[in-house]
Order: sequence, then C-alpha cells, then structure tokens
Amino acid sequence: MKQKKFLRNATPYFFITPWIIGFLVFTIGPLILSLGMSFFDWPLTSDPVFKGFGNYTEMFTKDTQFWKSLTISLKYAAIFVPLNMAIALFLAMLISQPVTGVKMYRTIFYIPAVISGVAVSIIWGWILNGDYGVLNYLLSLLGITGPRWLVDPAWALFAVVLASAFGVGTMMLIFYTDIKNISIDLYEASSLDGASPARQFFSITLPIITPTILFNLITSVISSFQQVTLVMLLTGGGPLKSTYFYGLYTYNNAFKHHKLGYASANAWVMFIIILVLTALIFKSSSTWVFYETEAKNGKKKRGGKK
Repeated sequence: MKQKKFLRNATPYFFITPWIIGFLVFTIGPLILSLGMSFFDWPLTSDPVFKGFGNYTEMFTKDTQFWKSLTISLKYAAIFVPLNMAIALFLAMLISQPVTGVKMYRTIFYIPAVISGVAVSIIWGWILNGDYGVLNYLLSLLGITGPRWLVDPAWALFAVVLASAFGVGTMMLIFYTDIKNISIDLYEASSLDGASPARQFFSITLPIITPTILFNLITSVISSFQQVTLVMLLTGGGPLKSTYFYGLYTYNNAFKHHKLGYASANAWVMFIIILVLTALIFKSSSTWVFYETEAKNGKKKRGGKK
C-alpha cells in the first residue's frame, strides 16, 4: 500500500526528471563552474592559476574598456527597452482590432521573431548600408540625405537598436493575449459614458495589462544586456568601438583573448547588474502594477466593513 502511494506521489517528478537533469547539467553546473573560474587566471592553453579577487580588481581599476562597454550597454538598454515595448504594444493593439485580414497581419508581424540572428544581421546590413541601403533610398525620396548608419560612430548604436527592434513578435503576442482577455463589457460601459478610444486605452487597457508590462520590461532589460549575435555580425563592435557592447566584450575576452577566468568574472558582474536592475523594477512595481485579484480583495474588505 505504501509503495503504491509512493509511486503515485512520485509519478509527476518522473515526468520532469529530464528537465531537472538538463537544468542541473546545462544551467546550474556551468553557473557554478564559471563562478569558480572567475577567481583564476585561466588561459586556454595552460594550467589555471588562482588569483582570488584579482580579476575583479583588474576589471574595476585597470580595464577602461570594461567601463566603456558597460556604458554603451546601458545607453543601448535605455533606448532599446522603451522603444521595443512601445512598438510591441502598438502592434498588439493593431492586431487586436476586428478588421479584415487581421490573422495575416499577426503572422507577418510575428515572422521576424523566428528568423535567426544571422539572417536578421544580413537583412539589416543591406537595409542600413550607406551606399545602396533601402532606408537611405527611402529617405532620399523625401529629399533627406541619410547617414552612413553602420560606419558612423554617431549613428551606429541607433542602427543596432533599429535592427534589434525588428524581432518584437514574441512580445507583441504576449501583449495581444492579455489585451484579448480584457472583458468587452468594460469597453462597452465606458463607451456609454462617452469615453474615447484613447481614454479607454489609458483608463482600461493600460492599467489591466500592467502585469504583462512588468514581465516584458524585465525580459527586455535582460535581453538588452545579453545582445551579442546581432552587434557582432552587424558592426563587429565598431566603428571605433561605438557599439562594443558588454556582451561582446565578455565574449572577446573568452574566445578571442583566451582569458576564460577574466571573462567569467565579466559574466558574473553582468549577472549582478541584471539582478540589481530586476530587483529595482520589482520594487517599483508596487506603485504602478495593477493586479485584478488585489482589486477584488479590496472590494471584499470594503464590503465587509459595511
């Protein structure tokens, strides 16, 4: 009897065992190993030598490129995150409208999200080319001389932001799913009260989807600091290292300069920065995120007092 009960209780864990093994081997294992490596001088071709906090000391006090790359990544995140979320929310509102062919538009808007980073870099390398690029050609039709997007330090970072915003499809669908779950009764009641579509968006839609905004905000911040593939293939960190992101800086330390221990320290600093930013976002969420369950509980409490 006890054996049958044990098997019944353990059955769910048997199903998730492959995931647990994969998580331990491919996530927790490398995480712990990289933490240990960060305390060593770990060249690729010789034995590691223990340095203690030497890698971290060098990073903060001697390596000027560390601060430059971190600043570039922060600038990129400050532009990319709000722009990415605004575009995704705008597209989600568009595809939630009852218009003819809306399913086709959903597919078209989502397709870029499933294209590989290599393909995206090739497409945007062609679009942003200063000599024969599509974007500069369209600007020329308006009488505007477009900049040399990828070779001008003043425009290269913004060019990477444009290319990165191309893949907003996943975030768009997350917003769309939440928007479609909003009760139509709320909009009908507000329409009877004379509320305009803009007023409905700011008074109904936006407050209700704030939990989704919180989720997308956090994932956008994380992805902005982990941007490597696109910038590596599009600009290579140039021109004049104007797009030398922190992720590319860490990658080059590991696989170009063969300083595995130092790159591990770089990665852990990135992890801590992302952790702090995520904690700050969560801390601030209590002032602007609306949860429907909290509203219901509030109504019950008020009803109880009466």
